[in-house]
Amino acid sequence: MILDTSLPPTSLSDVPQLAREAEAMGFNAVWSTETQHDPFLPGALVFEHTDRLVFGTAIAIAFARSPANLAYTAWDLAQASKGRFILGLGTQVKAHIERRFGMPWPESPVLKLGEQIAAIRAFWRCWQTGEPLKFRGEHYKLSLMTPFFNPGPIECPEIPIFIAGVNTGLAHLAGEVADGFHVHPLHTPRYLTEVILPAIEKGMGKREQRQVKFQVSVIAITACTMEERLFARQHIAFYASTPSYRSVMTLHGWQETAEQLSQLASRGKWDDMPGLINEEMLATFATLAAPGDLASALRQRYQGLADRISLYTPFIPGECDDFWRSLIKDLSDAGLQ
Repeated sequence: MILDTSLPPTSLSDVPQLAREAEAMGFNAVWSTETQHDPFLPGALVFEHTDRLVFGTAIAIAFARSPANLAYTAWDLAQASKGRFILGLGTQVKAHIERRFGMPWPESPVLKLGEQIAAIRAFWRCWQTGEPLKFRGEHYKLSLMTPFFNPGPIECPEIPIFIAGVNTGLAHLAGEVADGFHVHPLHTPRYLTEVILPAIEKGMGKREQRQVKFQVSVIAITACTMEERLFARQHIAFYASTPSYRSVMTLHGWQETAEQLSQLASRGKWDDMPGLINEEMLATFATLAAPGDLASALRQRYQGLADRISLYTPFIPGECDDFWRSLIKDLSDAGLQ
């Protein structure tokens, strides 16, 4: 089990120090989210200021970009890093695609994302091997690539693509066409075991090449103090209020609570929502442990279910450094880092 971390939402000027200290701390990778900042730009700084640290997007919003945009950006970052870049893509939800990015929401998001990934790889094959750009699908028809726009081959052209999701459609697609799956923070071991992992396996059964090094990457909500328990409740309540994520709550028989959370969210009553997350829900969605026992609790919770793990709380140099050192050491001593 590899321990990664995520970049906090911060300015680009802070990234070099964050990257250097994350590498020195012993993390394998840093992931960049698409919330308040562009998810790709930190990568160039991470690769300039580190030697081994992997950088990936977790996630970049696919439907806010064309396949060409994504292909060029990933190609440049893979070249600059000598193969330390992972392209993580997600669909987001309809409201954000239409009302925040001003882009059309597809009738079938899973179908479009699969086609988008195939189109990205068509660009990469063209640039690496010289074969003509020739891709035709329902959403994309690509056939023009002149030498002026062709960046040419790179040293490490095998760029891993991870897909993020909550429901079976995207998990199945990841198994079929991707190299990894980003598990949404709103998950449980039961949901992974009964829903996500079987869907991934089913998708992998459709591959022509069955021997694939596929990785499941988990973002774990954890709580070691009373303050962190409140933080966890707030975020669980926020995610559980989203109708697209309701399947997780339904599996555990908490659909009524999910509907109540949605109603509160629609009325902007954010402060009332954490109170609906009772102790059982908190313990089901979050890893609860004393700081010194967290590594053991994570191992017990995710052993056999995840290949990579990040804590929901990002790494910030100078904050809780002793905690991070202890966690990394404990995982390493257990042979999981």
